[in-house]
Amino acid sequence: MSKITIQQLSTDAERREAFPILNELRTHLDEALFEEQYEQMYEEGYRLFGLYEDDEMVAVAGAKTATNFYLGKHAYVYDLVTTESRRSEGFGEQLLSFVHDWAATEGCVAVELESGHWRDDAHRFYTDALGYEKYCYSFKYDLTSDHE
Repeated sequence: MSKITIQQLSTDAERREAFPILNELRTHLDEALFEEQYEQMYEEGYRLFGLYEDDEMVAVAGAKTATNFYLGKHAYVYDLVTTESRRSEGFGEQLLSFVHDWAATEGCVAVELESGHWRDDAHRFYTDALGYEKYCYSFKYDLTSDHE
């Protein structure tokens, strides 16, 4: 039987190990940009967690806590990905459950995440398997584009 462990990734080596998995979701990143942005995100409260089966990292999640008027203190999950060859084995659910527990210990009252509108399978996973509520749309305004 395999051994599952989940931990916050705190060393350079652990982050380097997580990068190829995270890069499956965030394909625009190279290692240099990942490290540069990670440092800033960490200062802003972002934490990266890894799920290991035996000694192999197979999934990662990145989250931070925040407070706003509509949710109060909550955790926001920016990244959740299981390496492609190991998907549909329950690792994402285990890792997100760990994030829920982490958020509760941080005094959060909710966990929030976004998912691309085209990701129907992910939406079923969040709502059917994990009990998330689909409660709003998310919009962005690109400040780097010419809007004339």
